[in-house]
Formats: sequence, C-alpha cells, structure tokens
Amino acid sequence: MHLAYPAVLSALLFCTGLYGVLARRNAILVLMSVELMLNAVNLNLVAFDVWLSRAAEETLHSGQALTLFTIAIAAAEIGIGLAIVLAVHRNRGTADIDKLRDTAEGHDPDTSDDDARTAEQAAESGRTGKAEATA
Repeated sequence: MHLAYPAVLSALLFCTGLYGVLARRNAILVLMSVELMLNAVNLNLVAFDVWLSRAAEETLHSGQALTLFTIAIAAAEIGIGLAIVLAVHRNRGTADIDKLRDTAEGHDPDTSDDDARTAEQAAESGRTGKAEATA
C-alpha cells in the first residue's frame, strides 16, 4: 500500500477534527473533535513507521511505540476532560462554551451592558455617599 492513502486519510481526519474544535459550542463535541485529531496523528505515526521500516534493515518501531503512548495520554485526557465538563454542567447547568466564557469573565449573559453600567454607577455613588457621611 502506498504512503499517500493513510496520509490523505489522516489529513482528512485531522481537518474534520480541527473544524469540530473551531466550530462547535458544546464542550463534549469539542473533546470528541480533539480525540479525532489525536487519532489522525496516530494513523500518521503508524503509517510512517511502516514506510520507514521497509527502508531500514533494523527497525525499532518507534512510531508504533509513540502511538501507544499517545493512546494512553488520550485516554487520561478524555477522562479528566469529561469529569471537568460534567462538574461544570452540574454547577452552571450548561456545557455551552460561549456561555461558560461569559460567566468566567464576570458578565451575566442575561443582563445587557447598559444594565451592568447602571449597576456599577449605583454602587459607586453609594460608596461615595457613605464616605462623605462619615467624614
């Protein structure tokens, strides 16, 4: 088998995973896309290892060893990532990445920017009024 077939398949898998990471809003789908990208890398590692082992007389199969290492790391990554996503979903009630980003930055997605500004101005005036009353 030619090297081009697994290389093209690997590139297609990687591009599909990259699109999933950039376009998806659900955290679980982003994790699945990362796994797809890692599997594309694994396919590339094995394909190039087989291709290079035909050229060399002594083979170490380092590509296959790296693939096993990558699979172990990916399993740990998906376990920890899924635990984090489930914990965030229990606390916040959503796994939408955009809503989580808004709440992490201190913005409440239900209120507009004008409401937030008026609340800040009211808090400022309350602080200055208390400071003048004590002076």
